[in-house]
Amino acid sequence: MIHLSRWKVVLLVLSLLFGLFFAYPNVLSPAQREALPGWLPKSGLNLGLDLQGGSYLLLEVDVPAMREKRLGNLGEDARTALAEARVGVLSIAREPSGVVVTLADPSQMELAMQSMRTLIQNNTGITDRTVTRQGSERIRYAFTEQAMASMSADAVTQSIEVVRRRLDAGGTKEINPTRQGADRIVIQAPGQSDPAELERLVGQTAQLTFQMVDVENSVTEALAGSIPPDSELIPGGDPQGAAWYLVKRRVLVSGENLTKAEVTSDQNNRTAIGFRFDGAGARRFGEATAANIGKPFAIILDGKVISAPTIISAITGGQGQITGSYTIEQAAEMVNLLNGGALPAPLNVVERRTVTAELGADAVAAGKLSTMIGFAIIVVFMFLAYGLLFGGISVIGLLLNGLLIVAAMSVTGATLTLPGIAGLILTFAVAVDANVLIYERMRDEARAGRSVIASLDAGFNKAMGTIIDANLTTLVAALIMFAFGAGPVRGFAWTLTIGVFTSMLSAVLVAQVGLALWLKLAKPKKLPIAE
Repeated sequence: MIHLSRWKVVLLVLSLLFGLFFAYPNVLSPAQREALPGWLPKSGLNLGLDLQGGSYLLLEVDVPAMREKRLGNLGEDARTALAEARVGVLSIAREPSGVVVTLADPSQMELAMQSMRTLIQNNTGITDRTVTRQGSERIRYAFTEQAMASMSADAVTQSIEVVRRRLDAGGTKEINPTRQGADRIVIQAPGQSDPAELERLVGQTAQLTFQMVDVENSVTEALAGSIPPDSELIPGGDPQGAAWYLVKRRVLVSGENLTKAEVTSDQNNRTAIGFRFDGAGARRFGEATAANIGKPFAIILDGKVISAPTIISAITGGQGQITGSYTIEQAAEMVNLLNGGALPAPLNVVERRTVTAELGADAVAAGKLSTMIGFAIIVVFMFLAYGLLFGGISVIGLLLNGLLIVAAMSVTGATLTLPGIAGLILTFAVAVDANVLIYERMRDEARAGRSVIASLDAGFNKAMGTIIDANLTTLVAALIMFAFGAGPVRGFAWTLTIGVFTSMLSAVLVAQVGLALWLKLAKPKKLPIAE
């Protein structure tokens, strides 16, 4: 193992070039990075919340509110399906996992069951709802037990993805929302000094629906308490529009069918929001507008009617505009929310914190100082224990190790935190531990009377098994922390994981190439560390 192999030299040179190529952006200013040619790497280390300051939000997904909404949708679906089949309904009662429909005429049971079964038919092969007959006049329409059980977990997962898309669209990719517990989401936003602004951005549900305006009943009577069962009162969001609207509960098309939203302008050159539906949404929107020419329909966003235009002709192209009193900034934010998707449930703020830039600067200084002290202690120990030659080779390996860690974290877009710095220091200790094992084995072999070449070779051969075992156990522990931890724990685990691979490469390979080169040039008679 001590021979100066060409492939080892090539691998070492390539590792050095990789480290220099991807780590050098960290020594440049942001302006210098932007001025680099496109083929050069521009990404550096992202500093975490504890290093550069920023905002911290702990959100809780309002699962009960989401369940209430979905149960309400079940009732509206049943009411609409039975009305289309001309089946009379006495009542629709809510229960914990669904609704119970009571028919006005028991003789229509078969027709009602047939129309209700169409609600659970889909092309995915997965059924999350059931329709069962209860007696001669009742039908139960409910979610399955599996659907109710997975509703909470699915809501958190979907909310994390929606929040991530919203924040990524704003160019803040170092913000990574993570799950905490069963129904909570942690958002750490380095560089964001206003948690209220962050809360406003991620907290909007961005629920877009298109519903027909109820022109058959009076808004005044509805405000007095006489609201038809198939309609609802919704406030107006446009200052120039009506204060309240009475709209049909049935949703013609929702934001789930939205494929793209963009900032545009109307015929009067006012800022507007253009939208486009997918195939299913375009078809449903076209059929609804064709059947309601001359009637107004409401465009509802987050529970407010932002526009209620009259349908002049069928809109069959699957695209349209939302007009209103928007500034370009407001329209751009709305487009970002619509393109990011709607939150499946409201998010309630449990905790908010702000870490000031001064505290972040103090943390950076403390991290640098601790890393330098730790590195200096290791260097002094290696020189005192093994001399300039063997200790110097170990120090070169440590420098290469640190370079490779910085390069790997820059390439992967990892965020460096204070626990990550602790992982970096621990990585240095683990890396030099491999050299200590190798050198001590060499020292034992030389003291036993073996030659220099035999001692060097035995040092690598006999210590390698121990080195691999030690790094594997460290890697397993790091992967467990990364899989089950969150926030700072994952930062520590990620730095440690990268360090396991880079330390194996730098500590062993640098020692092999360095000692083989020394052996070839100096042709020593004795091993220096054996004395």
